[in-house]
Amino acid sequence: MSTSRARTRLLTSGATAVVAVAALLLTGCSSSGGAASGSSSSSSSAGSTSAADTSGGGSGASGSGGGITVWVDAPRVPAVQAFEKAHPEIPVKMVQNDGTIGGQSTKQAFANFDAAGSGWPDAIFFTSNDDIAWATSSQSNYAANLSAVPELADVIKGYDPATISFCNIGGQIRCLRNDAAPDVFWYDAKFFKDNNYTVPKSWEDYFTLAIKIAKDHPGKISGFLGDAYAVNRYLQAANCPTNSPKSETEIVLNPQNPNCTKIGQLLDQAYQAKALSPLGVFDADAVKASANLVMTPGALWYGSYLLQATWKVPAGNWTASDPLTWDGKPSMGDEGGGLWGMSSHVTGKEKENTITFMKFVATDPAWQVDLSTGLPAYGPDQDPWLAKFGTDGYYSNLDQLKAAFKASLAAVAPYQYMLYDTGNIWTQTVPTTLTSGGTMSAALTKFFSTLTDQAKSIGYTISAG
Repeated sequence: MSTSRARTRLLTSGATAVVAVAALLLTGCSSSGGAASGSSSSSSSAGSTSAADTSGGGSGASGSGGGITVWVDAPRVPAVQAFEKAHPEIPVKMVQNDGTIGGQSTKQAFANFDAAGSGWPDAIFFTSNDDIAWATSSQSNYAANLSAVPELADVIKGYDPATISFCNIGGQIRCLRNDAAPDVFWYDAKFFKDNNYTVPKSWEDYFTLAIKIAKDHPGKISGFLGDAYAVNRYLQAANCPTNSPKSETEIVLNPQNPNCTKIGQLLDQAYQAKALSPLGVFDADAVKASANLVMTPGALWYGSYLLQATWKVPAGNWTASDPLTWDGKPSMGDEGGGLWGMSSHVTGKEKENTITFMKFVATDPAWQVDLSTGLPAYGPDQDPWLAKFGTDGYYSNLDQLKAAFKASLAAVAPYQYMLYDTGNIWTQTVPTTLTSGGTMSAALTKFFSTLTDQAKSIGYTISAG
């Protein structure tokens, strides 16, 4: 997946195994890309350093000779190594960036580069997807407009519009997606068959069935509410605007939006019926709770990273179906999917080589198919990747699952990363309200109030719609 979103709360969870998975997933993924690597260096031609040591690399106002500096987190080290193998003619300095979930060192380092007018990396894998907001702001303007790079035109066309929409900022493509993390509808096919339940088609069907299952089978749950991605899983899917910019300084944020009130009522009813858990998917206690999970909306990476690797759910039971519909149209959230950015400051041969690097990490099967653990965001790489997926026999109805993966890509509801961290605000307000005995309605009220206050404190003007 690539969380690509910062999630401080995930790393404070008690279970080592859960933390390890969370760290891999969320940097840019939670399903995101590459196999984790313990290596601290790339090939001998480049060498690796830490983000704290940024001397001698990166683009400056005048450009440079041709060698490029790239910042990546640990799971993307194999991407750089694959590039070096494919392009030995391009010298690469790899800096292993701070992949700490919730870390601020990247933003701080770039503020220093902006002040100095030099030092920026030529390309970067953002350790948090939220970073694209400050990297494209008028104050920084680090991330280049890739729409204006002719060599990347075919790459951009290779993405589903919904997949690349997170990089479409003000009509300009300012990053490239590494992997895709749209939500699908996961369910225990054996449980459904044994109890003669019909797989829901709409969000209303899902909530109705969740309440029925909780009544028919006390203790069974149909989703988790306590993690940072729950805001995407439910509010984004319902087209409830939490991350909806009208301009760089104005956003739409309205808890009374009909979509917000409708999803709020559905969540409140399901939680009151004990159909949804206040835990987050990365909480240590979720491992035990998962034994009672029978269905849930969730990202593509849930299967490999949660059901199989973390929760150890028995093989042969789970599959996924097509996206649920909201107001008659397929509409789902998105939980991660990493982002690659290119410096707007790079020039000359260095720029040419950086473009080659960007094209490689976004599209080349040597990385995206052979090494990346998340579904490639780039369309032409998806079928080759899917051909390798699930061959261990873990899933029920693998063909249906793969079709659901493909269908989900175009069903992702609009969402833009902002200067505030919506997921972090969710984890600070919703699970704490629920675990202290509050209702989901009260939790959402607190969430929207805190979100509004933080947006205003950053300087956003808020519009009702």
